[in-house]
Amino acid sequence: MDSNNLVHPLVIVGAGSAGISVASSLLKRQSDLKITIIDPAGDHYYQPGFTMVGGGIFNVEETRRNMGAVIPGKVNWIQAAVTSFDPGNNAVVLSDENVITYERLIVCPGLKLNWDAVEGLEETLGKNGVTSNYLPEYAPYTWELVQNLGSGKAVFTQPPMPIKCAGAPQKVLYLSADQWQKKGVLKDIAVHFYNAGGVLFGVADYVPALQSYMDKYAVGLHYSHNLVKVDGESKTAWFSKTVSEGKTELVSTEFDMLHVCPPQCAPDFIRNSPLADDAGWLDVDPNTLQHKSFSNIWGVGDVMNTPNAKTAAAIRKQAPVVACNVLQDMKQEIDVFGYDGYGACPLTVERGKIVLAEFKYGGKLAPTLPAWLLNGTRPTWLAWFLKKIVMPWLYWQGMLKGKETLVSPRRLADIQE
Repeated sequence: MDSNNLVHPLVIVGAGSAGISVASSLLKRQSDLKITIIDPAGDHYYQPGFTMVGGGIFNVEETRRNMGAVIPGKVNWIQAAVTSFDPGNNAVVLSDENVITYERLIVCPGLKLNWDAVEGLEETLGKNGVTSNYLPEYAPYTWELVQNLGSGKAVFTQPPMPIKCAGAPQKVLYLSADQWQKKGVLKDIAVHFYNAGGVLFGVADYVPALQSYMDKYAVGLHYSHNLVKVDGESKTAWFSKTVSEGKTELVSTEFDMLHVCPPQCAPDFIRNSPLADDAGWLDVDPNTLQHKSFSNIWGVGDVMNTPNAKTAAAIRKQAPVVACNVLQDMKQEIDVFGYDGYGACPLTVERGKIVLAEFKYGGKLAPTLPAWLLNGTRPTWLAWFLKKIVMPWLYWQGMLKGKETLVSPRRLADIQE
């Protein structure tokens, strides 16, 4: 373990897509930079692939790599968990009580899937017809349930925002219903979507296409319904339904299959730290991604309080921006780079077609390809090809290796024009 007396030039907390991408982007620009990355996990997962596992398209092993194989070779990896921060002393405290000091810090541990927030959920997850694509060990169970269900009631839930990939709770519904339709059993299955929010999707331009598929699959839509309790043995779910401002009532439904998108929040060691805002998220400037109170700290990924979609596509844009800003800070140069809030959510509305939602801050559409080639507001086979074939390759061979095709960072002044 590293000596407490050693001051690390640059420490990255988290070796998910954000941590590895920003490390690779930094090394691309300064190959001799000394980077230390802290993460306890032995495996690294391509999380956007979990929906495809739950839809019977990918095998779960296709989404996994050994962590040591994806962390850049020049990076010093400390395989431990962070328990707290002491930014006043430029220090990170580990679970073994070792203290790592730094000159600059990038915080990107992702978010916490808060299973405990739903009473009874953890006890029944992975059995009794209760599943979730949000963990690799349960995504195959989703596909098993879809294949075996020939009649009854299928319930899909979405918690309050923010969550990683706002479209994921719908993707599993669409792929499941499409499979049931192809098998000729959809007419015997009542499909219901219980959404804690008040709209189908946060960017209105994409709602018509999504609503058309909800209609196609005859889905019962229930807005302002937040899952609070599950009893797997009795196959019953309870929701807190908002009936008016400040007033809720408890309603229940039985199910034969229940897919849960868990409530989500920042990790405990972030929420309980000086780095968090009042809601518990890492408090950064939404454009520079530099911490608002500690100038030698930056954030990348799902842990931040930036109002963008929490997706891998967002991280792919953020990582080069932070890499440039950290290096600019080291060299005390003038130019600062900016993130415009870009995120993408490929909504798999059926096997073979996807509505590719791309947008930035304020819900402004931000398509990567011209409309004549790919109109993201409509379901297309090209978006499916990108999701199934191109994006996994781009993730493993491009994003994690610091290749920045179509995501070259822009100066802050340019994105503010």
